Amino acid sequence: MATDRRVSRVASLIKREVSQMLLHGIKDDRVGIGMVSITDVDVSGDLQHAKIFVSIYGSEEVRFQTMEGLKSATGYVRSELGHRIRLRRTPEVIFVEDRSLERGTQIISLLNQLSEERQQQETENSTESDSQNIEKLTSDGVLHSDE
Repeated sequence: MATDRRVSRVASLIKREVSQMLLHGIKDDRVGIGMVSITDVDVSGDLQHAKIFVSIYGSEEVRFQTMEGLKSATGYVRSELGHRIRLRRTPEVIFVEDRSLERGTQIISLLNQLSEERQQQETENSTESDSQNIEKLTSDGVLHSDE
């Protein structure tokens, strides 16, 4: 079993090398349709398996096509990793779609919407309060409280 430091170093190397392959090595047209970025790489403790989490920007169809392209390129990616990284055994590669960025964007959008609604509500309450205060003004211009 490899140490945690070694596992994280191997994960970092895999992330860097696969990123380069996405830019220059993988020739499958389906991979180029959507904007693909690697968000994380999870390597098992024995360095035998690597889950590569990818974020894909585009429609559902584009995401599906891109994932199919990545799955078909798995053999090529593993072979290239074997040439580029010195390990006894090259890990099995599994591509996993990561939608956390999309969920994060949705949450931020909801928070912004709630903030806007709160500001509108405060503005409406402020306007109502101002109009009530104006009604309480007497002819001499002095504001009298209800107490």
